[in-house]
Amino acid sequence: MKAETLAYNWHDVEEQYIMRKMKLQLKQEGESFGERLARLRQAAGYSQRELAAEIGISHRMVAYYEKEAGHIPIDLLPLLAKTLRVSADQLLGIEKAKTNGRTRDTRLWRRFAQVEKLPQDQRKPIIQIIDAVLKKEK
Repeated sequence: MKAETLAYNWHDVEEQYIMRKMKLQLKQEGESFGERLARLRQAAGYSQRELAAEIGISHRMVAYYEKEAGHIPIDLLPLLAKTLRVSADQLLGIEKAKTNGRTRDTRLWRRFAQVEKLPQDQRKPIIQIIDAVLKKEK
């Protein structure tokens, strides 16, 4: 009976240690998980609403994870990492997220991808508008 109690208590201690370690990892170099998530989301060119739609959660949950939550559900971690094109370690702050100094406007590229899916006759006027704007800027 006493051995079972000790084993149970040891499990609780181990679980508390793991949770403390995760909280430390989530807050690295003064940046909380939420701050890091917001920074990576913005660098990827997503609004909170766009990111929420992309991973299948509500806009309110993205806002909550960025502002108030100290952690996220573990099943969202791979979805967020894939969508933001970073590793889970980078998202958690275990590794530094690599930036090359140049940010790509992914919102613009996503729109180009949508235009690309249109039939040729619907694409043509869009391409003409883009060409006209670019010609004017030269």
